[in-house]
Amino acid sequence: MKDDRLYLIHILESIERVEEYTCQGLEQFLSDKKTQDAVLRNLQILAESTQRISPELKTANPEIDWRGISGFRNVLVHDYLGVNLITVWGIIEGPLKELKNRMSRILEDLQQP
Repeated sequence: MKDDRLYLIHILESIERVEEYTCQGLEQFLSDKKTQDAVLRNLQILAESTQRISPELKTANPEIDWRGISGFRNVLVHDYLGVNLITVWGIIEGPLKELKNRMSRILEDLQQP
């Protein structure tokens, strides 16, 4: 459980960095390779952290697409030349926000006495 909290913190930190790096909008994201690299790296860290979360925590939270996140990590790592930045932006604007909310809730629950 202690390790799960650590990984959840890593996930939330990665999401916050992505939010910070993309706060100027899609056009800036698409035009700046450094921002793209930073965002993709943090999404990779996020996905790798989810792979280290205990099976018990994953089972207790089936509403999270753990397998989909892992698959996205594989694309980022193994098919990085084929990453579609518009698709990445769609993830940032949609599922990533929901994931942040869910991970925050799980972390809060784990920190309860």
